[in-house]
Amino acid sequence: MTLFRTVAPAAEPVTLSEAKRTLRLDHDSEDELIGGLIRAAREEVEASCGLALIDQSWRLALDRMPRSGRVLLRRHPVREVLSVTVYGSEGEASLVDPASYRLDGTSRPARLHFRAVPAPGVAMNGIEIDFSAGFGEAGTDVPDLLKRAMLVLVAHWYEFRASFSGADQPVSFPPGYERLIAPWRSRRL
Repeated sequence: MTLFRTVAPAAEPVTLSEAKRTLRLDHDSEDELIGGLIRAAREEVEASCGLALIDQSWRLALDRMPRSGRVLLRRHPVREVLSVTVYGSEGEASLVDPASYRLDGTSRPARLHFRAVPAPGVAMNGIEIDFSAGFGEAGTDVPDLLKRAMLVLVAHWYEFRASFSGADQPVSFPPGYERLIAPWRSRRL
């Protein structure tokens, strides 16, 4: 089972001006650095919580369908299933009829249930599920706690940018960051 992003978000949840206000900067000389820190903070929050903050597309590749006929989509919130493709023994692709599966996007992780379990003809990555996930198209759609967590990371990494090389980053996480993302973390029993 492999999960990877196919279409990156078109915007960041936190704008450059919001980050500069947090950092109390009024010059433009480090805009590129701050933009990179914003991207890195978004990616860290998404990875830590299993989220997609801004709308983006993902692909889950499976070797075979689970016997239960239920597949877990581990990016939250799942907005829609774009397509399900099964590959035959000659590599030919066939789309699965959307009427044969149902998405439970309110669960976390989201569940995709198949009435009839499609069998791929290839041994590896024979089933691809493409789906979109995210809170919305703009930063205003993202929950405030997650945006604040990003700003805390940006400020912390900006403060320690000269102490450690880029290869050594991130060297630490600021106090309070874990508290901000705690309600959004996936918990396993």
